[in-house]
Amino acid sequence: MALDEALMDRARRTGEWVLRVYSWLTPTISLGRNQTARGRYDLERIRERGLEIVRRPTGGRAILHAREITYSVTAPVDDAGSLRASYDRINRLITTALVSLGVDAVAVSGMGHRHPSPGMSPCFDEPAAGEVTVGGRKLAGSAQWRNDGALLQHGSILVADDQTALADFTVGGGVAIPPPATLTNLLSYVPSPEDMAGALTAALESVEGAAVQELSLENEVRARAEALVVRYLDDGWTWRL
Repeated sequence: MALDEALMDRARRTGEWVLRVYSWLTPTISLGRNQTARGRYDLERIRERGLEIVRRPTGGRAILHAREITYSVTAPVDDAGSLRASYDRINRLITTALVSLGVDAVAVSGMGHRHPSPGMSPCFDEPAAGEVTVGGRKLAGSAQWRNDGALLQHGSILVADDQTALADFTVGGGVAIPPPATLTNLLSYVPSPEDMAGALTAALESVEGAAVQELSLENEVRARAEALVVRYLDDGWTWRL
């Protein structure tokens, strides 16, 4: 989370877009920026299962990062356009990449990109306008934060269904959700983060006509990320709501 926010700072400074694709070393529940969490989650049960918990700088609702692929996009707002335009632009890349892997993915259409309020239902409870689905079931959830001329968008593409397990960690039991779409169910193989990164790189080149270059993190970005880590490790941030 700290590195993604540092890349957002970089976008503000350089005017460049960066796409990052990654997975998590430890299964982790990430909370949305404005999601109420204090007193809502059973920390003892979360720790017993060996999970970590963090709050994202982006909005939306809880996601369990285990068997999934996470991406982030950072960009200057002036080049990204409106919220709707930037969602559409990023979704074209996501759906193009997924189709190249053999997934019949589409983005949910709608008049705007209004997302459900940040309640206790998991992110993959139901698709919202601007999210990626297969056969009406959500495959990739996303949320965007804009601040001081730059944006950060987070997205999660499910490899397998761990999201229904989130109900086990909520106080009093959570909302049961229908099984979301997953790459494991849709494909005859399980794509890795490297597979997804390669498909997204090809999509950038074909859809955007962009010359893609691997980013070598500057010392300034690394130093900024190290400074921001303090906040994301702070219970005051994680449980602020």
